[in-house]
Amino acid sequence: MNSKEIALGIVKAVGILVASGIALFFLYEISTVILYCLIAIVISLLLHPLVLFLKRKLKFKNTLAVITSLFLTFLLISGFILLFVPLLLAQGKNLSLVDVTALEKNYHLLLHNITVFLDNYNINTKQLLESSKLSTFATFEFIPNFINSFLNTLGSFSVGFASVLFITFFILKERDSIYIKFEKLLPENQKEKIVNSVKEINRLLSRYFLGLLLQLAIVMLLYLIVFLIFGVDNALIIALLCAVFNIVPYVGPVIASVVACLLVMTSGIGAGADFANETLPTTLFVFIGMSLVQVIDNNISSPLIFSKSTNSHPLEIFLVILIAGLLFGISGMIIAVPFYTSLKVIGKEFLPENKIIRAFTKNL
Repeated sequence: MNSKEIALGIVKAVGILVASGIALFFLYEISTVILYCLIAIVISLLLHPLVLFLKRKLKFKNTLAVITSLFLTFLLISGFILLFVPLLLAQGKNLSLVDVTALEKNYHLLLHNITVFLDNYNINTKQLLESSKLSTFATFEFIPNFINSFLNTLGSFSVGFASVLFITFFILKERDSIYIKFEKLLPENQKEKIVNSVKEINRLLSRYFLGLLLQLAIVMLLYLIVFLIFGVDNALIIALLCAVFNIVPYVGPVIASVVACLLVMTSGIGAGADFANETLPTTLFVFIGMSLVQVIDNNISSPLIFSKSTNSHPLEIFLVILIAGLLFGISGMIIAVPFYTSLKVIGKEFLPENKIIRAFTKNL
């Protein structure tokens, strides 16, 4: 190899690195658009069975079926939001009457009550509170910043929601033509395997996301029962909030329990309830009830739903989520099951003779 070939190789390597860097920078800059597309794909997977039902059973034209599906979805979401409007207005009215000084006083009173209660059991909380970041919230100066951030987020959500609906419409409407164009780009010797993989992934992910909605509905119902039993204010909103946290496996339920307990304690303090005899026992009962819900969800509903929807063993699902969480954090836990399911389908289609893959894909 002469100097000219070495120089040419270096130039090519530098060119590849520069092109890769530009491509990665471009993808980073349009990451929001990519996120919209991914959300639209998920929604299209959820709505595709409804579109098929309207086309096959009710003889709707393709465009009309898509528009009807999106319209029904919009009505469902709107009705769900309107269901909470009276409660949100009531909370807004209460918030407008809140005296920040009194709120700060209640906050310190809550910390004082917790400290006194734990000190009675020889648990030193002074050092714990001093080393924690709770004191940063003591002045409640974060409230205006939080409101501004919330309004900005609401504006971004409106743009994102409209964008996702627009993209979803064309994905559902042009689904068949997208498949045809996709097939034309594939190499002839691998076309059948790739197409079969895409169709099977599509089927399994549709079942998975529908199963996820069913699981969240079950968890929300169980949380609601717990909150109603113990007289928690705004039980429906809190149950919905806690159910949404369950999208994040294993970590989400812990966050949900903490949030619910804090809401119960602050409500009790605001109502003037006795901390040791009323607020704390109610909080503990709510925590125990939510823990029982998680036992039911982790050992009965989730394994049954996800093992059926993805044709995977519950232990498989648990290990995949755990490994993805250790490697990629919360985002990895959320996408672990869909990604693993896709890999199984691809492995079965392209490496059917491999013993390891056959062992993991025998139920597919």
